[in-house]
Amino acid sequence: MLLLSFPAAAFETNCYVVAPEAGGPCLIVDPGIGVVDQLGEVLREHRLEPQAVLLTHGHADHTWSVTPVCDASGIPALIHTDDAYRLRDPLGELGPQLVAMLEQQFGQSATWTEPSDARTFADHDTVSFADLTLTVEHAPGHTEGSVLFRLPQADGPELCFAGDVLFAGSIGRTDLPGGDHAAMQRSLRDRVLPLADDTVVLPGHGPATTIGRERASNPFLAGLVAGHTGG
Repeated sequence: MLLLSFPAAAFETNCYVVAPEAGGPCLIVDPGIGVVDQLGEVLREHRLEPQAVLLTHGHADHTWSVTPVCDASGIPALIHTDDAYRLRDPLGELGPQLVAMLEQQFGQSATWTEPSDARTFADHDTVSFADLTLTVEHAPGHTEGSVLFRLPQADGPELCFAGDVLFAGSIGRTDLPGGDHAAMQRSLRDRVLPLADDTVVLPGHGPATTIGRERASNPFLAGLVAGHTGG
């Protein structure tokens, strides 16, 4: 398995590229703000051909570059059905002040068009591209359509692209439009904690971690861990 990642130019959103091996098809997860050039360099360096873009949720810091990335390669963008509306106008949810800040930082007007090929998935769906099959786990709370993408490895622990559901030492905020604290608590209890301890968590921001490490030390999981026997 080839797994590559780098932070976007704003908000340090992790963009991931995953492939069975170099020199073949790949998937892209969460192409955020200002990633187009660096992503292109990564794809050329490893001789990768993108087959699809997967979105852990619809916030603009995770979707900003989805249209140029998808349309340049003629590939689909996939998002949970409950967050599909966010692809219609992600700039609107940022507010004018934040949009103006980004325009000043990048020296160009912020514009938006939906990807030409936008598709949706639902809870427990499997997504198969680039000789990889990922399972979708709906985990609302940060947004209505936040998900975990679970990817088993034949020779290692399962990978979990967690978006903004779970971070190393923290969890995603629930005070933004579409956030729901009670839903987040249920997602952590029912979707995150049952994962095996050696599951590698690849979050939307910050360093990778494992479920076991978060189960033992993440204060936001502490009240939910009691009685769990581990993976």
